[in-house]
Amino acid sequence: MLMAGARGSSAALGKWLLIGRKVLPGVSQVGIHGLHFTTGGKKHASSKVSDSISTQYPVIDHEFDAVVVGAGGAGLRAAFGLSEAGFNTACITKLFPTRSHTVAAQGGINAALGNMESDDWRWHFYDTVKGSDWLGDQDAIHYMTEQAPASVIELENYGMPFSRTEAGKIYQRAFGGQSLKFGKGGQAHRCCCVADRTGHSLLHTLYGRSLRYDASYFVEYFALDLLMENGECCGVIALCMEDGSIHRFRAKNTIMATGGYGRTYFSCTSAHTVTGDGAAMITRAGLPCQDMEFIQFHPTGIYGAGCLITEGCRGEGGILINSEGERFMERYAPVAKDLASRDVVSRSMTIEIREGRGCGPEKDHVFLQLHHLPPQQLASRLPGISETVMIFAGVDVTKDPIPVLPTVHYNMGGIPTNYKGQVIIHVDGQDKVVPGLYACGEAASASVHGANRLGANSLLDLVVFGRACALTIAELCKPGDHIPSIKPNAGEESVANLDKLRFANGSMRTSELRINMQKIMQSHAAVFRTGALLKEGCEKLSSVFNALDDLKTFDRGIVWNTDLVETLELQNLMLCALQTIYSAEARKESRGAHAREDYKVRIDEFDYSKPLQGQQKKSINEHWRKHTLSYVDKKTGKVSLDYRPVIDTTLNEEACASVPPAIRSY
Repeated sequence: MLMAGARGSSAALGKWLLIGRKVLPGVSQVGIHGLHFTTGGKKHASSKVSDSISTQYPVIDHEFDAVVVGAGGAGLRAAFGLSEAGFNTACITKLFPTRSHTVAAQGGINAALGNMESDDWRWHFYDTVKGSDWLGDQDAIHYMTEQAPASVIELENYGMPFSRTEAGKIYQRAFGGQSLKFGKGGQAHRCCCVADRTGHSLLHTLYGRSLRYDASYFVEYFALDLLMENGECCGVIALCMEDGSIHRFRAKNTIMATGGYGRTYFSCTSAHTVTGDGAAMITRAGLPCQDMEFIQFHPTGIYGAGCLITEGCRGEGGILINSEGERFMERYAPVAKDLASRDVVSRSMTIEIREGRGCGPEKDHVFLQLHHLPPQQLASRLPGISETVMIFAGVDVTKDPIPVLPTVHYNMGGIPTNYKGQVIIHVDGQDKVVPGLYACGEAASASVHGANRLGANSLLDLVVFGRACALTIAELCKPGDHIPSIKPNAGEESVANLDKLRFANGSMRTSELRINMQKIMQSHAAVFRTGALLKEGCEKLSSVFNALDDLKTFDRGIVWNTDLVETLELQNLMLCALQTIYSAEARKESRGAHAREDYKVRIDEFDYSKPLQGQQKKSINEHWRKHTLSYVDKKTGKVSLDYRPVIDTTLNEEACASVPPAIRSY
């Protein structure tokens, strides 16, 4: 009922908002009409209204114990975890929950259940540390991999319809970078799946479960900015897209679960809504983002369309071939072959194409072959892929190979957190918690993925750290605790920005500027990177950022103004893109997904290709095994960088010994 109450009050304002503009002359000129920011509306159970009323942007105030921004896998798990613990929780989402991009995950979720062969979560831990190219924080990786089996069983208990073995156990397929016995026991079968629609199933399961609890969902509300007071997060300010009303959500705890920023690139597997909103909100609040230069290129996006073809295809026995019909991954990764880590496979494919062994008339892609597999296996384990490939490539997978190309898929970087989900900053050599602020899912950088994420660790990341945020809040707070107060004009800057964009009258369309940004990222920060190309990309992107001042929007209304929302999303993407390319230019090494052709080796505190005896340990300023922290001046677009050390200790060295860095090969 709470949500209905809030909607009722804002719906009553709908007509009134539209005529608000008529009161003032010269409304089409930014700066000529005055912008008054005061709060208004009607009183309701879920919302409080201040005394004075604006004729332009009435603001409705809400109070909650906790606010979750985003309703994908991580956001839903956090929201119902909090509701379950008795917290009055709001979940703000710009999409209906089941439209969140978690729905597009295909392959599965990793957990050492041991249903196919003997397995151990410590082996999963080792694979994840190695996959991260030793940039992952080992305390967070320890936490995630140890919690994995219980998390999957929990999902099964919620009703998630996992694929089954003949014996009725959860079926687990082979997946990239997964091994047994600390890399010495061959390929592991650790990836629990629902055919090739695991994300779809996970999201619907979590949404169904969340409806048991009393969380308030604010659907199609676009979060604009964090409400920060003296370094503490006190909630968020959001735009109701349905009627244009502004809402301030005051809360003792705020969780960012807004997903990645894949749409900074021209060709990606991300939905058009994946616009880095959370990372940009953090940036505008003056807080750092972490490791933004590490962008995962999925080896198999459909050539020309960019649609994802799951790694599960190769897990089920699919192979990559070049124009000569050669299974080329045997040359690059003799042991793991087609199931090497994603960054390794993407680079290998790119090298094959560069050296003239690409397929097709332009020799600009390779083939993924599945037609040697039994048709019944394709029908039962990969039904979605068979359908997608027929639609987007016109290929029958039982007869012909699929044209594929590495495509931007995932962001390892994001909002820096500890393993409890608390957002952190690095001050005087120490990590410090930002009071009241949490992050989980792809929006966060815990960092369990480091420089490269292993396939099927993403869905695990969502449920483990969504739950962790709820548990941490339940440990530190009680339902009904005092909610920090905010200044009467808190959020004024956000509304001023919204007003400026709504009446922007420059010469560049939002779509033009967006495509310019995406093409710069696609060509200057691709699978392989060079210093000269990155430097040029930095300069070009900074000039595109400056062109934001010359934007032109066309819809002057406030009800369902998609032009305005896309422009707000472009602002968010631009902040993420700047941090990505400037961080990449600064990192003078190759590590994980960040492959520099002018700095081909990984630069650690020791040279791990040689015996350590007699070597002098490099200081943190002399090596690159450290997290990048990036800040952006929101007015000028100037990026500044700092660094923090990687956490190399586990939560319990006796239960799980940390993995020292080594040369990474598959």
